[in-house]
Amino acid sequence: MRIAIFTDTFYPDVNGVANTLKRLTQYLETQNIAFKIFAPEVPFQEYISEHIYRLKSLSFFLYPECRLAFPNLSELKEELQRFAPDLIHVATPFNIGLCGVYFSKKLTIPLVGSYHTNFDHYLQYYHLTFLSTIHWKYMHWFHRTCKKIFVPSPTTLQLLKQHGFTNLSLWPRGIDCQQFHPDYDQKAIKSQYGSQGSYLLTYVGRLAPEKDLHTLLSVANSLPAKLNQQIHWLIIGDGPMREELEAQAPTNMTFTGYLDGKPLAECYAASDLFIFPSPTETFGNVVLESLASGTPVIGANSGGVRNIIRQGETGLLCEPGNVQAFSAAIVQLLTNERLRKQMGSAGRAYSLTQNWEQIWTDLIYQYTQVLDEQKSEKYA
Repeated sequence: MRIAIFTDTFYPDVNGVANTLKRLTQYLETQNIAFKIFAPEVPFQEYISEHIYRLKSLSFFLYPECRLAFPNLSELKEELQRFAPDLIHVATPFNIGLCGVYFSKKLTIPLVGSYHTNFDHYLQYYHLTFLSTIHWKYMHWFHRTCKKIFVPSPTTLQLLKQHGFTNLSLWPRGIDCQQFHPDYDQKAIKSQYGSQGSYLLTYVGRLAPEKDLHTLLSVANSLPAKLNQQIHWLIIGDGPMREELEAQAPTNMTFTGYLDGKPLAECYAASDLFIFPSPTETFGNVVLESLASGTPVIGANSGGVRNIIRQGETGLLCEPGNVQAFSAAIVQLLTNERLRKQMGSAGRAYSLTQNWEQIWTDLIYQYTQVLDEQKSEKYA
C-alpha cells in the first residue's frame, strides 16, 4: 500500500490536524507502509524528511500561523507520479487538498478524505455567518468523490449526516498515556508558575476567537472573591488573540505560550481542573490529554467534547457561553476534593482505553477496503 497525504498543515505546525497526521505517519513508518506528505513549506524549517514534499507558501493574513500554498501543478504531478500512490488522502479543503482531489480524478487514484474542523461553527466568531450556505455547498463539492470521509467523533458524524454527507466513517483519536499521566512532580510545577498553595486551573489551545476565550475571561472574573484568591490560571497556547487576552486578563493568570512534550504533560498533571469553553471542536484532543493526566475537565457541551467527557464522572459539561454554569461547576469541584479526585481517577481509567494502536489498525483496514472495492470495480 502506498499512500499520498495532501494537507495544508503538518508538523511543525501546532494544531490538532498536524498532530494527528504526524502520529499517522509515525505509525505508517513502523508498519513499513510507503507514504508521501504534500504540505506547505514553513519558515525556519527544522523537520526534514524524504517522505515530505513541501510546496511554496505564504502566511495567511487572517491566521498568520496558517499558510496558503501556491503549488506548481506540473512539478507536483511529476512528484506524485514518481511516488505512484495506490490511495490519496486529503486532510484539508484548501489549496493542497484541492490538488489531491484534482490528481485523484486526473490519474484515477481512489480518494478518501478526513474532516477535522467545523469551519461552519467558526464563521460566527468571525462575523461571517452569511457564508454558511456557500461553505456547505463547497464542502459537498470537495468531498463528492471521496470513497470514505473519516470523522473524529460521533457528534461530528451526526452533523455531517444532517447536512447530507454519505460514506462517513469514524476515525477517533487516541492518547499516549506514557507521556500524559498524573505522576509528575506536581508541587514543583505549581511552584514554577507561582501557584504553590493555590488551585491551578488550566486552559490549553489556540488563542483564537472560535475557542470562546471571552467566556473564559468572564468566568475567571466571576468566581467568588474568597475562592478566587486561592486560584491561579495557566493559559497554554498562542494565537491571534494573545495580546488582547493578556491586556484584559486578571492578575492571577499566566500566559505561557506554546508548550509541548514533557513541559505540557507536567502542567496537565499539576492542574486541579482543566477549563475548556470551546464549542467548535470536532474532537477535543486537549480534553483527552487532561483526562489521561488525571485532571477533571469542565468543558462546553458541544461538538466532540461532549463525546469525551462523561458528565459527573470524568468532568462536567456546561452550555456554551454560559458563564454562570462554568463558574458554578468550578466552585462545585474546587470545594469537593473527594469528587474531584474521583473524577481524576475515572478520567485516567477512561484514557487508558483509548488506544492508538487499535485506531490505526482500523484506519488501515478501511484504506484496504477502499482499495479492494477499487479492484472489484476495475475487474467487474
